[in-house]
Amino acid sequence: MDEMNRLRELRADAPVPDRAALAPGRERLTDAITGRNRRARRMRADWRVASLGAVVAITAAALFITQVVDTSAPRQSAPATVAGDLDLSGPEAALGRAADFLERQEVPPEPRPDQWIYLRQVGGEPAQPTRKDGSDSGITVSAERPDPDSWIPYDDKAAENDESDTDYRTARESYKIAADLPDAPEALLAALRKVFPTGTGPDGPPEATDEHSFRALSVLLESYPIPPDALARVYRAMATVDGVEVTDHLIRDASGRQVIAVTREYDGQDIRREILIDPVDYSYAGERDVVTRTHEISSPGGLEPMVYKRGDILIDVARTRAAVVDAKGQKP
Repeated sequence: MDEMNRLRELRADAPVPDRAALAPGRERLTDAITGRNRRARRMRADWRVASLGAVVAITAAALFITQVVDTSAPRQSAPATVAGDLDLSGPEAALGRAADFLERQEVPPEPRPDQWIYLRQVGGEPAQPTRKDGSDSGITVSAERPDPDSWIPYDDKAAENDESDTDYRTARESYKIAADLPDAPEALLAALRKVFPTGTGPDGPPEATDEHSFRALSVLLESYPIPPDALARVYRAMATVDGVEVTDHLIRDASGRQVIAVTREYDGQDIRREILIDPVDYSYAGERDVVTRTHEISSPGGLEPMVYKRGDILIDVARTRAAVVDAKGQKP
């Protein structure tokens, strides 16, 4: 038996990492930079780059968050996959193969109410825009970074009962939402759109159905843990959303790993959201927001417009470690 087959067999029974605690961790980093209360922040402001204020907030945040994949050993140029050779020809092929693999995994027990979600965060700075005249934009992206390790309670009754934020979901709520999703992609997407309603009022106009679906999927995928069979259903549904594509080669995430990028451009904007997936176990690996066309954004106070260049990365999130632990402060 060659080394590659041995590697695949060795990893075949490994538990599939999931992504429920990313939202709280991401809020924590943003709040450390902006000084806002974590619970007062609405995730929708991070979902859509609809104004100069949103762009500045997202750029300043420089969010880099973590997942269940250990990056202590650097990836080689062509990472092995437990499911065989990758097929990045399109979303149906790539996400279908991921779903096939996840459906074969054993579903681990749900965490106990007294357990905690451990996250490890890595940091960095995104591209900074410049003024049209070439001068510095004046946006400050450096900030004191919080401890890279964080813990959140799996069962947070106080957060669940807080009706002031209709978007936030605790780890336990997200687990149940994912586990109860229907099999049919159309029904699954409709269910998630109800769970994560579209913007109204100050958060912007309602999204079109496909953009709403992709955004709702991305929010759920930030949760940890998600049962592997539920994650498989989510991936199959994602492949049916109009405008979703898969980059035909692996890209480098914020931690330097090679990952799959599932992408969709924001409606009416020159920015695309990229959901990153690990090519070894098909777990969530992070996300990016990337400028797709060089463009200007007007500045207040008569200043020269800010210029965002094609390829600039506005958000670069890499999840490197996440796990269920028995106590706050414990590391896996």
